[in-house]
Amino acid sequence: MGIWEQPSEDFLDKLGKEFGFEPPRHHGLDTVGAIQAMHEGKAKVFFALGGNFLSATPDTEYTAQALQRCRLTAHVSTKLNRAHLITGRQALILPCLGRTEIDQQAGGPQFITTENSMAVVEGWQGRLAPASDQLLSEPAIVAALAKAVLVDRSTVDWDGLTANYDLIRGHIEQVVPGFENYNQRAKHPGGFYLPNPIRKLEFKTEDGRAHFTVHPLPIHELKPGQFLMMTMRSHDQFNTTIYGLDDRYRGIHNGRRVVFLNRADIHLAKLKEGQIVDLISHFEGEERIARHFTVVPYNIPRRSAATYFPEANVLVPVRHFADKSHTPASKSVVISIRPSVPDEAEKSA
Repeated sequence: MGIWEQPSEDFLDKLGKEFGFEPPRHHGLDTVGAIQAMHEGKAKVFFALGGNFLSATPDTEYTAQALQRCRLTAHVSTKLNRAHLITGRQALILPCLGRTEIDQQAGGPQFITTENSMAVVEGWQGRLAPASDQLLSEPAIVAALAKAVLVDRSTVDWDGLTANYDLIRGHIEQVVPGFENYNQRAKHPGGFYLPNPIRKLEFKTEDGRAHFTVHPLPIHELKPGQFLMMTMRSHDQFNTTIYGLDDRYRGIHNGRRVVFLNRADIHLAKLKEGQIVDLISHFEGEERIARHFTVVPYNIPRRSAATYFPEANVLVPVRHFADKSHTPASKSVVISIRPSVPDEAEKSA
């Protein structure tokens, strides 16, 4: 709902008018930029609203170092994850209500809205008793922080917004395009579609038509023994939340540390199906290693490899990203493969 490091001037104008303040106009940092800023000591506080930052981001070792260099790391979370294990000098975990739990506030039971993959926004109300009567909701935590930090510098009714989420949605409809009559539409069974130029065939171009851009295919000069690796999700997974170790899409059972290879490449590399290998990524003379992956033959193009996200994120360089979006190049990582050698702990076991 407007949380972006490069908001438009129009958005900032509406936000400032709605809440009676002058928003900062300089752009902030995206995920890659934030990791680099923490690593360089330019950003000193990490505050996360949900998510599993360490696992979801590229270059796991580098990101871990970045988090450890912060003065404070704080996570608002519904459950524990690996990111909570890597902390700054001071660390906080603030447990909050999950969306499946009853959210009882001063104004009565509250509902939130969610957006699905079809760009449909609909209301969602928890039905389960909270895990603890001490849990706060995300809006309550954010509002309490705002009150503590801003004190008398803000005229916003933070307590009112906590008590009644309809008020939050009322502000959103004044600021974010496409959310007119937000409360009424959110309560409608089935929700409502967000504005979509493709769905309506309405394009903000001079001629009103969709414009396409054609890019030449990149040329990857792979050395002997190298593969172009992509990371992907399994069937039983949502982002970094893994619900099970099976992937019925690809016939994988009880495991995720696998590397899919063309059967001809397996033979050429003198590997075997089921063999345990290490994956080594190569970028600007640097090597990153992910250990103990199982070789799985698959109908995949020659010289290609596929692994699961987030297990292979350790191989994705933080400096390797798309030019405009800064999205990590997780679909284009040059790797080599070698048989795994048991470490000393495994030998002794």
